[in-house]
Amino acid sequence: MTIAVNSQQEAGELRRPSRPRRRFTGAALAAPFAVLLLCTVLVPIGYALWLSLFTDRLSGLGFDGYRQVFTGLANYTHVLTDPAAHTALGNIALYALIHIPVMFGGALLIALLLNSATVRLRQIWSLAVFLPYAVPGVIAGLIWGYLYSPNIGPLNEALPFDPLGSGGVLSSIVNMATWQWMGYNVIIFYTALQAVPREVLEAARADGAGAIRTALSIKIPMIRPTVFVALMFTTIGSLQLFTEPMVLRTFTGTVTSTWTPSLYIYEAAFTNNDYGRAAAASVLLALASALLSALVMRLSARRSR
Repeated sequence: MTIAVNSQQEAGELRRPSRPRRRFTGAALAAPFAVLLLCTVLVPIGYALWLSLFTDRLSGLGFDGYRQVFTGLANYTHVLTDPAAHTALGNIALYALIHIPVMFGGALLIALLLNSATVRLRQIWSLAVFLPYAVPGVIAGLIWGYLYSPNIGPLNEALPFDPLGSGGVLSSIVNMATWQWMGYNVIIFYTALQAVPREVLEAARADGAGAIRTALSIKIPMIRPTVFVALMFTTIGSLQLFTEPMVLRTFTGTVTSTWTPSLYIYEAAFTNNDYGRAAAASVLLALASALLSALVMRLSARRSR
């Protein structure tokens, strides 16, 4: 008996890979992700940081062309004190304050309706609300631009304000972004609601909870982690708003070339060829996105506890 047990143990040790081999296997499996992370994230961030410390200046009398000059943190100081950057930051803050609550409230409401037992043809309704997300952003922007345009757009006559004027362009951009991204979040919330245990919902019904009370007290709290993750990505996307105002620039002069931080960076890099200032603004925008993401995740962890 002892000999048989020892033989089984020896056979198991032979079949079990050694520790160095397990480490090599783990490193080999993680290598593709590490290479992609290095090439698509770390290297661009490092290059942007390096580029933000330099600027191009004419050498001599200008006959020798531009040469790269080390300026330290001067580009960051320029961005932080630039009134155009302050205006862009204010515009994107107003946009986020309007867009995020409207989009999240609508997406949650539609997801709860699709998850309820009273809605029929859920697959068709899910496809209908998701279709705007499948439309490319530039094409969607052109469609909405023509709808907003005076003389040819029906919305320009129907709305009580000018959708491309100074007082209505922000609402127009919020509407465009909400129309395109709400269906994406509806699918995320609806999928999370499908994972809520049925026995919990049945227990709530047995206790006399109605549909609204069940949604507010059970469904939404149980998908709170999903909501916070979606909120984090929506916040990052709001700070990087680019397509909608870029397209509307061709329809109205209200949207300037520096209306959002992303447009400010685009104008600095590809219009003024000031790549150092554009890189500095990009780094600052990335830092703001990281801080807001950390704040959202911290709030999520606190609410979960």
